[in-house]
Amino acid sequence: MASIININNKLSDTINLVSEVILGKSSIIELALTCLLARGHLLIEDLPGMGKTTLAHALAVTLGLRFQRVQFTSDLLPADILGLSIYDREQGEFRFHPGPVFTQLLLADEINRATPKAQSALLEAMEERQVTLDGEARPLPQPFFVVATQNPLQQLGTFALPESQLDRFLMRLSLGYPDADAERTLLSGEDRRHTLETLQPLLTPPELTALQAQVESVHLSAPLLDYIQALLHVSRHSEQVQPGLSPRAGLALVRASRAFAAIRGRDYVVPEDVQAVFGAVAGHRLGTPGGDLQSAESLSGWLLDQVSLP
Repeated sequence: MASIININNKLSDTINLVSEVILGKSSIIELALTCLLARGHLLIEDLPGMGKTTLAHALAVTLGLRFQRVQFTSDLLPADILGLSIYDREQGEFRFHPGPVFTQLLLADEINRATPKAQSALLEAMEERQVTLDGEARPLPQPFFVVATQNPLQQLGTFALPESQLDRFLMRLSLGYPDADAERTLLSGEDRRHTLETLQPLLTPPELTALQAQVESVHLSAPLLDYIQALLHVSRHSEQVQPGLSPRAGLALVRASRAFAAIRGRDYVVPEDVQAVFGAVAGHRLGTPGGDLQSAESLSGWLLDQVSLP
């Protein structure tokens, strides 16, 4: 239990510090850290100007992670993300020049403004934590966390993420508009970018990797596994949901529930942990690719209502 309390203390401080930059969104910050702690990747979908990029940068600073940002555009090439080999005349050989993906926190900004070819460059990196180029597998730094932002699909110049790409993200979140008090503080105070510059790291990458390992020891009881399986079953055998949740989605739900419990200071999962992360884990995997957030939230809530609590 001592190690779980340690996770709770460290990440509670992180949530409080990031909340000084992203005002009034502590629950979203908590879910973003849950995603990282569960060794997942995060997709943030929202309108421009809502703080998506600032959140990713604040997480990188407070967690002591190396940070790279790639602006996804329609002319972006896979080599712009992964890197490429260039011939060195003096050495008489090709030398590999790593791309921005070789970092610890990669911000893929406006990922759905790039073509599917550029989007797919991240598939192996997100799943295998490596990049294969010129027949050689090159491991990525650890921890490795992708935060991708995307604009709503009804905006001009966007390409819907295919199911295979969406499934690589453990969670999809939306920041949404701030409440009145948070917005008043934002409008009357200093630029949040200035606050961002004053943040100090609370963790080191090795400490974060150790916390991720500790999460795997969080206990998840047999009745709760039955509960998760029932949610998967209902999603696969209901006319309301097409397609249903995959086994990978079930594994993601288990990992996220354990991480959320650890952040809350417990070494065991309770039903409320599963419910707290379910919408973020399942929403983008339900229905058609790129389904809007409101529909996904409604569908996730409907599924939770169909299954009795253990």
